[in-house]
Amino acid sequence: MKPKVLKTDREYKTALAYVEGLMNQTSPDEAELELWSLLVENYEESHFPIEAPDPIQAIHFRLEQAGLQTADLLPYLQSKSKISEVMNRKRPLSLTMIRSLHQGLKIPASILVQETTSRPQRTRAAKTRTQVKRSSRHVTA
Repeated sequence: MKPKVLKTDREYKTALAYVEGLMNQTSPDEAELELWSLLVENYEESHFPIEAPDPIQAIHFRLEQAGLQTADLLPYLQSKSKISEVMNRKRPLSLTMIRSLHQGLKIPASILVQETTSRPQRTRAAKTRTQVKRSSRHVTA
């Protein structure tokens, strides 16, 4: 198979199958495997981009990876109230916090400097359930 830039889904799938075949060989041609892997990677990067995570999601992920709890953020965010506000998206990360999280938890600064996404909006059904619960509290028997 002759290597070329992958432009269609069909070419991509064919290339994936070819790479898999190369990998299954007992002694694959390393240069050919590397070339085809780069062609597949190039296609995937342009057709299936992965967005950078939200800063708060990145912090949660890093804590989970390290087996830490949100309370363990105290050295980086200076107070329990700041931890709560940041993790609940009520306070943005300051430059000092970003530097501290980057140095202490090794979270890329490029991720931490992004704006955090707001909390997901509640659905109409969830709002209605909340209103029903509130109104049922005022009903007397």
